[in-house]
Amino acid sequence: MTQNKKKIIYIFFIILITFSLLYILNYYCNIYFSKKENNLLNEISINENVILLQSENEISEEKTDIPITTMQDTPQKTERMLQVEELQKENSEIKAWIEIENTNINYPVLQSSNNSYYMNHNYKKQWSKSGSIFLDKDYTFNPPSNNLLIYGHNLKNGTMFETLLKYKNKNFYYEHPTIRFTTNEDDSYYEIISVFESRVYYKSEQNVFRYYYFVNAENEDEYNNFVINAKNASLYDTGKTAQYGDQLMTLSTCSYHTKDGRFAVIAKKIYQ
Repeated sequence: MTQNKKKIIYIFFIILITFSLLYILNYYCNIYFSKKENNLLNEISINENVILLQSENEISEEKTDIPITTMQDTPQKTERMLQVEELQKENSEIKAWIEIENTNINYPVLQSSNNSYYMNHNYKKQWSKSGSIFLDKDYTFNPPSNNLLIYGHNLKNGTMFETLLKYKNKNFYYEHPTIRFTTNEDDSYYEIISVFESRVYYKSEQNVFRYYYFVNAENEDEYNNFVINAKNASLYDTGKTAQYGDQLMTLSTCSYHTKDGRFAVIAKKIYQ
């Protein structure tokens, strides 16, 4: 073997080893930062018992000369609503808390003036590869838009909105048919009416369902068409639907079944 060939082989192995080490380093860094993000989120996770105790203490410390009629006229807030209020003192862009019981989806919901900031920032406005669960910039709470369009990454470690893809299995839907959504003014459940695979369509494509554009309907027909398209696209029949006037929620994440794939879960608010 010539000296040049030996040199080439040596350089090849050096490059191979270097890339292998970088891959291993990147893998463990991702694990480390994922754990760090989870620990950070756990620090602010909803703890109803703690908030209940705090609210009881606050009430006991109030002056006893407050008229009873005044207290009765004041709408009572749930523990979660109080928790959201506390979180908003740290970051006013925390708009709500979302949870699907007995899953990893249990996060604050952020909203910025654009739909890119919270793709790579956490609730403390620190750079984060995992990003945050965030609400579309065009949604308004007062008056409320028709559809809470909420985005989140699909991460391999099972965090953020990766769990949504489990709704491909109808049995998973039966076990998790509702979503809890809490703001500082409301604490409600949403029942799932549709789950489906989709993708980001080209502008030239006609007669396709671009669910990711729907936040507020201009009229009843537009609202009804969205619901009809969502039901038609569903992987299975949930037996649930929505009527004009129902508050809707759309959870959206990336899916790798196709190029620029998306997976969506549509739900409607349950009025109690």
